[in-house]
Amino acid sequence: MTPSYLRLTGVTKRYKGRGGIADASLDISAGESVVVLGPSGSGKTTLLRLIAGLERPDRGEIWLDGRAVAGQGRNIVPANERRIGFVFQDLALWPHLTIRESLRFVAESAGIEKRLRDLAVNDARQLCRLDSDWFERYPHQLSGGEQQRVALARALVGRPQLLLLDEPFSSLDAELRISLRAEIVSLQRELGLTAIYVTHDPQDAKTLARRTITLLRTESIVIETP
Repeated sequence: MTPSYLRLTGVTKRYKGRGGIADASLDISAGESVVVLGPSGSGKTTLLRLIAGLERPDRGEIWLDGRAVAGQGRNIVPANERRIGFVFQDLALWPHLTIRESLRFVAESAGIEKRLRDLAVNDARQLCRLDSDWFERYPHQLSGGEQQRVALARALVGRPQLLLLDEPFSSLDAELRISLRAEIVSLQRELGLTAIYVTHDPQDAKTLARRTITLLRTESIVIETP
């Protein structure tokens, strides 16, 4: 049996007693591509935030690459040490930083040596096909599709092993959505990344996933693997 790269066991996170997820257990192998589906409020974004270390579980444990990163109601390993790239649904690009400054900040936070940060930034630029003249601009000076590429580059510049994407194409027109979807699949395979995608789009799921997981909104929220 292939060992799990990511494991959740009995993970629960509630917000003032409501919402979140309950007793979630999940195993994902290294290099696997998984799509998470489910209705609004079923806990899809909460699941990603727990894995990334942006939330603490109330109960249960989270393991990454054989290492416990969260458990007993606390985060054991901080977010910046988990080697995770995150593309947020609203992109969450920092409005006060230029694109170059954003990428360099993430490279620094990920622990990349100072002498190698420019190389990491340039690698991310090439991988995500960013124009070099975007680097001195701020997010509001870019189009939606350009911002999407920057968000992906920011997720990759720290050289993660796990990529989390929360509705990454929701604001894009159909043509750009198809193009970026294909590019992300290609990048994931080229870099050997484990990836988890949250989406509502059946075509996203069909294209991106080797496996689909559904979060069901019931009295307690559970994970099912078809």
